[in-house]
Amino acid sequence: MRLLEYQAKSLFADYGIPIPKGLTSVDIEQGRKDAVVLGFPFVIKAQMAVGGRGKAGAIQKCQNADEFELKYPDIMQKVVKGEKTKAILLERMADIKKELYLSLFLNRGKRCYTIIASAEGGVEIESVKNQIIHEVGLGNVDAKTAEEVGKQMGLKDKALTQFIDILQKLAKITVEKEAELAEINPLAILGDDSVVALDGKVIIDDNAMFRHDELRKFQEVSELEERAEKSGFSLVELEGNIAVVGNGAGLVMSTLDMLSDNGGKPACFLDVGGGATTETVYEALTLISKMKKVKGILVNLYGGIVKTTTVAMAFIKAYEDKVIDLPVFARMSGAEADKSKELLKGSRTKMFDTIEEAINAAVIEMNKNG
Repeated sequence: MRLLEYQAKSLFADYGIPIPKGLTSVDIEQGRKDAVVLGFPFVIKAQMAVGGRGKAGAIQKCQNADEFELKYPDIMQKVVKGEKTKAILLERMADIKKELYLSLFLNRGKRCYTIIASAEGGVEIESVKNQIIHEVGLGNVDAKTAEEVGKQMGLKDKALTQFIDILQKLAKITVEKEAELAEINPLAILGDDSVVALDGKVIIDDNAMFRHDELRKFQEVSELEERAEKSGFSLVELEGNIAVVGNGAGLVMSTLDMLSDNGGKPACFLDVGGGATTETVYEALTLISKMKKVKGILVNLYGGIVKTTTVAMAFIKAYEDKVIDLPVFARMSGAEADKSKELLKGSRTKMFDTIEEAINAAVIEMNKNG
C-alpha cells in the first residue's frame, strides 16, 4: 500500500520528523476555509499515488484568492499517469536553501534495508550520479551511521544534527510499520539551516497490513472488506493467489507469515473469529469466491469455542452450492477434528496433520498450475 503524500507526512509528524504546515481537502468549499487558515501564498498539491506531479502541473504555487479559484478546481481534475487526484494538500511555502534526497528501502534479495541519500534532491534518484548507499541490516540506524551519511552529503552543524535525527526516525518508521520504502524527496535545508520533509513517500508491505490496524485509516477499503466487517469477521485483501483462513488473528498472522516464508503468495487474511457459525464461514467462502485471483485456500483452524465441524459443514455447503470449486489445504485440530476429516473425505479439501504439510502442498499445487 502506497500512502499519499499527506498520509506519509502525517506518519512523519507522528514520529517527530518536521513537515511544513498543511491542510487537506477534497472539495473547494473546504479548500477555501483551509486557504484562510494558512494564508497566502501557499502551494496547491494534488494527492495521488504516482510521481511526476510537478511536471504534469499537479503542483502549483498560489499567490492570492483569484489564483486559488482557478487552480484548485483545475488541479482537482488532474490525471497523471492514469491516476486521478484523490485530495488536495494546501501547504505553506518554504524558504528553501538546498534540496536533499533520503530514503530507506527493503532489499529483499539481501534481506536488509538500504539507505540511499544524495546532496541533490527534488529529482528522480535514478538520475543522480553521486548516490550515497549504506546497508543497515533490519533497518535500525545508529547515530554514528546517520552522522557518516550526513557528512558524506556535506552537511554540518545544525543541518547535520537535524539530519541525523530525521534519518533515525525515518528508519524507525520502516521497522515499526514494516515499510518497503520510506522516502523524503526533497528533504530541504531552509534559510535558517533547519531541515524539513517537503514531500514523502511510504510504501507498506501489503502482506503486513493485517498487523497494522493503525494504518487502516489510510487504506481504501474494498467492497468485500466492508461486507466482511458487516458479517462479523476480518478480511484483508492481498495480492497473491492463496486465501489464508483461520480462527484468531494471531493464528492467521503466523500462518500467513509461514506461507510467505515458504514461497507462497497470500491472497487474503481472513479471520472467521471466535464466534464463527456455519453461516458466517459460508459467507466468508462466498467472498473468497469473488476474488478472481484466488486459486487455492489454506485453512489453519484450532477447534475450541468454534468447533471444526462448524467450518467443515460450511465448506461442504459451499461445494454443494457451487460457491467454490477450489482446492483447499487444511489443518484442523481440536474439538471434533476427526469428525471434520470424515465429513470432508472425498471433497476437494485435502486434510493434513500439520500446517507445514498443508503449506507445502498448497505452494506446490499453485506453482504447478502457474
